[in-house]
Amino acid sequence: MTFQIILVIHVLLALGLVGLILIQHGKGADAGAAFGSGAAGSVFGARGAHSFLYKLTAVLAIGFFITSISLAYFASNERAASDPEQSIMTQSVISDDSIDSDTSEIPTN
Repeated sequence: MTFQIILVIHVLLALGLVGLILIQHGKGADAGAAFGSGAAGSVFGARGAHSFLYKLTAVLAIGFFITSISLAYFASNERAASDPEQSIMTQSVISDDSIDSDTSEIPTN
C-alpha cells in the first residue's frame, strides 16, 4: 500500500517538474522584456516570477529525489522478501566435497 502511494506522488511530482520547467523562461528571454513583455512579471512582484518558480522547482526536485530513493528501497526489499533465491547473500556456496575428484581420465604424458 505504501509503495503505491509513493508511486502516485512520484508521478505527480514528475509531471509538476515538467510543467514548471516548461513555464520558466531561459536566460536569453530577458532581452524580450525590453520590448514590452516585461509587464507580465508584475503579477509576482518587482523581481518577477523567477524566484518563486525557481524555489518551487527546487522543492519539487527534492521531493522527486526523495520519492525515487524511497521507491528503490521498497522495490529492493520487496524483491528480496518475495524470492530469497535471487539475493546474493543467500546463495549457497558449492563445497569442495561435492566436486567429483575422479582424476583417472586425465591423460598423463
